[in-house]
Amino acid sequence: MASQLINSTISGLNSSSATLTDVFGEVSKYNVQLNIAERLWASWYLWMQNDVLATGLMSFIMHEVVYFGRSAPFMLMDCIPFFKKWKLQNQKIPTWKEQWDCAVLVLISHFTVELPQIWFFHPLATYFGMDFGVPFPPLWKMAMQIAVFFVLEDAWHYWFHRALHIGPLYRNIHKLHHTYSAPFGLAAEYASPIEAMLLGFGIVGIPIVWVSVTGELHLITMYLWIVLRLFQAIDAHSGYDFPWSLRHFMPFWAGADHHDLHHERFIGNYASSFRWWDYCLDTEAGEEASKKRREKKMAEIRAKKAQ
Repeated sequence: MASQLINSTISGLNSSSATLTDVFGEVSKYNVQLNIAERLWASWYLWMQNDVLATGLMSFIMHEVVYFGRSAPFMLMDCIPFFKKWKLQNQKIPTWKEQWDCAVLVLISHFTVELPQIWFFHPLATYFGMDFGVPFPPLWKMAMQIAVFFVLEDAWHYWFHRALHIGPLYRNIHKLHHTYSAPFGLAAEYASPIEAMLLGFGIVGIPIVWVSVTGELHLITMYLWIVLRLFQAIDAHSGYDFPWSLRHFMPFWAGADHHDLHHERFIGNYASSFRWWDYCLDTEAGEEASKKRREKKMAEIRAKKAQ
């Protein structure tokens, strides 16, 4: 860990009275080979003097800032008529009460369901070999691992999300998430505790399995992966499809139009990030997909009659 690597550089610093700025100054003075982000990272852990607490606080604060910070622009767009032309279900603009009720339940879930798990994350992750020291891994390695996580999580999400649409599982677990037939950004994590843990395993559990098998994963990579996955989830629930949305440049990317149809129709389009599972397994939602299925069925009927 960072404290083991560079603690000698601040041995003369009174840790009980030193501020984070003081620690950063000492780390910077004796570790010029580290970039600013790495120095800040090491300084945080050195200043906290408790790795579990340092990771727990940083993880929770990061999640809240990203989640609500990314949702805020969409809340503003819902109030500005100019953006209505990109709203997928523009006849269903969420009210402030709906967004407030959603935010309250999400916050309760964050504090009662996610926060306790966050405190167990550091000892569990380090037990399986996750690194949280400095320097950080090279960008190419982080990009490769994050790409793998996107693909693996998408598969996990597809199958378990699809299972949650089975009668009893839907009624008792997943129905809460479908409260809003026209989703909005804040509703991305509007879900029951069971669903949050089940689908959340794909986001947190897969990287832990990865590091336990490969022995290679840094906490900063995990954070970048979670931030990107949060952006994806909030964008998918935003209800907005812009000309610059990623799916217009990556046709296999799911995007808001893909997930918005799922909430509108309550069936189909089960994947999180990509379209290939729904395409290959014929679970696409929407008029175009339904038309293709009807044509395929009619062709089969005509073929049977011709025999």
